[in-house]
Amino acid sequence: MTTTAPPVSTEAGDLAEFGYEQQLHRSLGKFASFAAGFSFVSILTTIFQLFGLGFGFAGPAFFWTWPLVFLGQFMVALCFAELAARYPISGAIYQWSRRMGGEIVGWFAGWFMIVAQIVTASAAAIALQVVLPSIWSGFQIIGEDTALTSSSGAANAVLLGSILLTLTTIINCIGVNWMSRINNIGVTCEIIGVIAVIGMFFTHAQRGPDVVFDAGAAGTQPGYIWAWIVSGLMAAYVMVGFGSAGELAEETRNPRRVAPRTIRLALSVSALGGGLMIVGALMAAPSLTDGRLAAEGLPYVLTSILSSPWGTLLLVDVAIAVFVCTLAIQTAASRLMFSMARDGRLPASKVLAKVDVRTGTPIAPSIVIGVLCIAVLAVNVGNSAIFTTLSSVCIVLIYLAYLMVTVPLLVRRLKGFPYSGPQVDADGRKLFSLGVFAIPVNIAAVAYGVAMVINLSWPRAEIFNPTGEYPLLQWAAPLTVAAVVLVGLAYHATVRRPRVEPVPTPVTIGA
Repeated sequence: MTTTAPPVSTEAGDLAEFGYEQQLHRSLGKFASFAAGFSFVSILTTIFQLFGLGFGFAGPAFFWTWPLVFLGQFMVALCFAELAARYPISGAIYQWSRRMGGEIVGWFAGWFMIVAQIVTASAAAIALQVVLPSIWSGFQIIGEDTALTSSSGAANAVLLGSILLTLTTIINCIGVNWMSRINNIGVTCEIIGVIAVIGMFFTHAQRGPDVVFDAGAAGTQPGYIWAWIVSGLMAAYVMVGFGSAGELAEETRNPRRVAPRTIRLALSVSALGGGLMIVGALMAAPSLTDGRLAAEGLPYVLTSILSSPWGTLLLVDVAIAVFVCTLAIQTAASRLMFSMARDGRLPASKVLAKVDVRTGTPIAPSIVIGVLCIAVLAVNVGNSAIFTTLSSVCIVLIYLAYLMVTVPLLVRRLKGFPYSGPQVDADGRKLFSLGVFAIPVNIAAVAYGVAMVINLSWPRAEIFNPTGEYPLLQWAAPLTVAAVVLVGLAYHATVRRPRVEPVPTPVTIGA
């Protein structure tokens, strides 16, 4: 009996296999691919913003939600890595979900991700208000009160965020090479900053690492486990976006090998660095009981340790992290929009699917995403509570989009489906595969995703309406998801039939 060698994937044939033409410039290497995912997660930005959320609910022991969320997300990342090796196409979540679950599932996964990424980019951009006025008072252009909840602080936040989004839009329009260079430099600075912060915390420790077993004031009250579960939202908010390497697959060299690695690496490095930052902050905080750690978060710890010049330098590094985080999210969103438009799934698809020949970049999606992000920013001027709620709800949409990949994938695994297309990369090496662990890992990914969607969506007043002024905001998550679904259904009912793609000959996946 003779056997046929598995077909070798080539970069030129990667897209032709799926019926697409190579239009985007394929120039990104391993570090640029890693940087796309790492800068989306951006622990230096997100942990600075959200540390107080976790600590305020469950005390130092909230730390244990961090490794738990990482393990759940790593199960998801393993599924994504396997799909990235076999479907190296821009618009990763959309493309994977439609190939696993069909056109309707793919449409809603893409729709959820676009909405979520627009709001997430806006939330990242608004973080400049927390950093820049602390570096130099001249950055407070409007009014004097820097607080995001004040009228002048909110207006200034929108101004700074809009300037940032304008810059990231210009960079994305210039081309992926400039985007990757800037992102690589920013990620390098962020990694150095993370290491510096961790070093500062551990060398100024006031207590030992056993502090992570302290439940704090919340532990003296009934129902601590409920408070601990709520504190896990901090980690859930942070550890998303690691799949961005898949969004840039059409611009990455040998994506079938590079993207699976960088998806796992971006999440793992973020989890390690973030975990050490949390432990270090708990060890170095001047006090765990004066209320300042919950109210001010990591800046409180840093300012108590560092002299002014070093503190300012680290704040500059945080500002760089905010910049590259916003850039990475906008880039991922523009590639997703381009991918859906190329299939005729969005309004004005012909315009949105056009790639500039010189830069090899889809310019129209970058501009549209930038404009929409600035429009979302404007909500913060009218009501910062609504903006904060929208930022929280968008994470629910991301987790739902992830489920629209992992659930159909599990269904198809249980039916014993074979992956189609090449099973080796451009260098002839075997593609990443979960082998005999595929079904257990996939089940764990789905179970985690369902549990986290419930946890994120639960109508908690302390999360969605902490001031008590807007009772309806408590139900923001289910109501917003319902609204997004209804809008998606209304448009999907009118969209033209999708393009017909060639179906490759099935090839059984290796163990």
